[in-house]
Amino acid sequence: MESTDRGATQRRDAFADRLLRSTAGAFDIITVYLGDQLGYYRALAEHGPLTSPELAARTATNERYAREWLEQQTVAGILEIEGAPEEPEHRRFRLPPGHDEVLADGESLNYLAPLAQLVMGAIYPLASVLDAYRSGRGVPFEAYGRDLREGQARMNRAMFLQQLGQEWLPAIPDLHARLQSDPPARVADVGCGAGWSSIGIAKSYPRVLVDGYDLDPASIAMAQDNALQAGLAGRVRFHLRDAADPQLASRYDLVAVFEALHDMSNPVAALRAMRALAREGGAVLVVDERVGEAFTPSGEGVEWMMYGWSVLHCLPVGLSGQPSAATGTVMRPPTLRRYAREAGFTEVDILPIDHLFFRFYRLR
Repeated sequence: MESTDRGATQRRDAFADRLLRSTAGAFDIITVYLGDQLGYYRALAEHGPLTSPELAARTATNERYAREWLEQQTVAGILEIEGAPEEPEHRRFRLPPGHDEVLADGESLNYLAPLAQLVMGAIYPLASVLDAYRSGRGVPFEAYGRDLREGQARMNRAMFLQQLGQEWLPAIPDLHARLQSDPPARVADVGCGAGWSSIGIAKSYPRVLVDGYDLDPASIAMAQDNALQAGLAGRVRFHLRDAADPQLASRYDLVAVFEALHDMSNPVAALRAMRALAREGGAVLVVDERVGEAFTPSGEGVEWMMYGWSVLHCLPVGLSGQPSAATGTVMRPPTLRRYAREAGFTEVDILPIDHLFFRFYRLR
């Protein structure tokens, strides 16, 4: 009994320590969100080291708030203080080398400041999520607001612009060849969001014509603006339209959905629509979360993160439309294969593209 009690005590203490460390992590996310949204990291990266009055002046914020944030970030190990501590308003703070890339370099594949915005978006409608857990109803995507929409777009932007057309699609030789050839290939990007996947394809393949489809008006507005700024409005068009419209059938050489299928209430109908969009010989590509073939208590890879998104956002969004498949973020390969068969596909190939977060499926 004594050894059992000792074991329980050790587990209790370890779990209590974990929760304390998790609280520190939660504060890291929230204060990184503040620093990102207020422009603090950008100012420190471009003009640092800075004192709190200098940071406040460069970002049009209050000095006392800026000072408290700077001190908190230093205690948390995110910032460093230069030299010996002086009077509060004279202390100079800086982003350490390496931290600047993660927090202020939007072109880097290591840029993770938007992750904080994405988390804050996922918890924005938390009262509605609590109600949904009690009622079984869902929470619509638009209830998650600007932070979820923008955080997702900013997190994926560098990957879609730097890897989608340079690494991922070239790993599919026949598709890569078609996207380079004449007549110009046509691409449908289903659930396009802010449009960075569409833009990434168009930038990498100068001949292609891309149509992005989404049902969220704010996302389509963002996508149209992004295409305009990228100088691609002539070859990339975004539509507030259901891609299942029969008038769109058999138009496309590539039909793709990037990290969106698991959010859909009726993924089988979505895949059936994608199958209809593809012309004879066209490719259908699904890029979704990289999770294990089956549930295990310890989870595989980044499943700890995927389940976090699922309990807060993806499952409630999927349940907002009825009837719902209630897929959630953790859409395992056997689930995708089943959906594909029900949609009329006969083969599902997992492509040999290595990525920490994504798995690539080609449906035939």
